[in-house]
Amino acid sequence: MYDLIIKGGTIVDGTGNKRFTGDIAIDDGLIAAVGKVTGTAKETINADGLLVAPGWVDIHTHYDGQATWDPLITPSGWNGVTTAIMGNCGVGFAPVAPANRDWMMELMESVEDIPAATLKAGIDWQWEGFPGYLDALEQMPRAVNVGAFVGHCALRTYVMGKRGADDVDPTPEEIAQMAELMSEAMAAGAMGFSTSRTGIHLTPEGEPIPGTFAKEDELMAIAKAIGESGKGLMEVIPGGMPKVDRTSFVDEMDLMTRLSIESGRPLTYLSAISRKSFDLAEKANEAGALLYPQISSRPVGMLFSFENENPFRRFPSFIELLDLSQEERLAKLREPETKARILADKDPALTDWSRMFSNPWKLTYALGDEPNYEPKPEDGVMAIAERTGRSPAEVGYDLMLDSDGKAFLFYAATGYTEGNLDRIRESLLHPLSLLGGSDGGAHCGLIVDAGVPTFMLTHWARDRKYDRLPLEWVVQKQTQETARRCGITDRGELAPGQRADINLIDMDKLKILAPEVVRDLPAGGTRLMQRADGYMATLVSGVVIQKNGVDTGARPGGVVRLS
Repeated sequence: MYDLIIKGGTIVDGTGNKRFTGDIAIDDGLIAAVGKVTGTAKETINADGLLVAPGWVDIHTHYDGQATWDPLITPSGWNGVTTAIMGNCGVGFAPVAPANRDWMMELMESVEDIPAATLKAGIDWQWEGFPGYLDALEQMPRAVNVGAFVGHCALRTYVMGKRGADDVDPTPEEIAQMAELMSEAMAAGAMGFSTSRTGIHLTPEGEPIPGTFAKEDELMAIAKAIGESGKGLMEVIPGGMPKVDRTSFVDEMDLMTRLSIESGRPLTYLSAISRKSFDLAEKANEAGALLYPQISSRPVGMLFSFENENPFRRFPSFIELLDLSQEERLAKLREPETKARILADKDPALTDWSRMFSNPWKLTYALGDEPNYEPKPEDGVMAIAERTGRSPAEVGYDLMLDSDGKAFLFYAATGYTEGNLDRIRESLLHPLSLLGGSDGGAHCGLIVDAGVPTFMLTHWARDRKYDRLPLEWVVQKQTQETARRCGITDRGELAPGQRADINLIDMDKLKILAPEVVRDLPAGGTRLMQRADGYMATLVSGVVIQKNGVDTGARPGGVVRLS
């Protein structure tokens, strides 16, 4: 007798093979049979009319702190993610000496916009080294599985102390210690190593984060330590941004090529949607590297509203309203005098970061109650301004007053200069591309892209007006492919012997809901949240963790350790 049978669903198994109607039998947390199952079970789920797919494996999240208090890893867990990999972009919380804990949490706030006060209130530090971090994660009952990279910031600061945050070179002894700690982490089950080499990631003091300018001997020693383990992936945020970084993108590609070849390990890097990036990756791989450009399936978009961040928020005339309640602030914002004063104001102290969205109107759109991530150019703020004779700033201001002041604007910061997703589609279809743009858990006040796995199904497989992508391919892209390229072999497919991490989805009802501002983090921290409808059930290890978006209280998840 099986523990569970999922009966009569439309199975898309994660391999890219054509969908079929069938059953899935589960025993002891693993898939026992797929196809026509004739045996009996302790429990049966009728999946007639539902899509049955593997749970999503999201390889780019920042739940490093949240994973210590949130068993569902929201909002990813509400969007069908059953395995979330964190420790990306060079930031993480292990290894960390007790004396450096506060600074590392403040660094996470500076880089990833996760409130330091929330991290300080929420994290119960039970570790110092990376193996202890994984052990602490293992001890907490959880619904969604988690795994972690070793972040360069933590590793460098642990070995070098304050010098690690300065633009100085480690001694040979310090390099050897970093390599030894990396070997220790790999033995404990780390997913690999991550580093950021771009000057846009800054410490609380406004300096580039530890590791930004690390030289090749330091990085190569760490890479070889990973290579000696025979497992693991390197994740890099490359430099090469004009007027920001000291290096060119071509030089960065050459460095990543050498790291991959010398270590024998794959390397994924955050990539712009450009043919140059993919051409260079192809050339590197022909020389023996394993480079995978990591991209998102929709524009990396910042969300503006009068409840969270917006282009006026740093203006003195807007700052004076921040102590008011939302209702009082909204009433003031509707006053013509207040509106005129804000529209005439400016940011008195622009930074490199705030300058990015100080004049965003050319690529800004109303998001809508049913979020539209591929809006038409004629629906943009600039186009509306031209038609109505208003300034773009006034149009944006007025649009944010909709829905009782809760309406969001979508600033398509990257990947949308042509006013459509055709280039993103081209990149998604490239055989080297790796899907990894959710950034789940990060940028709490400005970005919420943890619903990207749901967007893959709704927009790309079902709703796009032209050039849709096959459902089977879409499922494979965020299950088998993300898992295997990370070295995870026990999930991502609906096949006997695989972990029974499964989504049951009503494709007719599946939709991403409008973002909202919630105040549910420790210490009253605020974040953007985005749920989805249509996930009828999500299973981890054969146990239902949520039904129709409601937590069942089951905690079958654990820590992913590469072995």
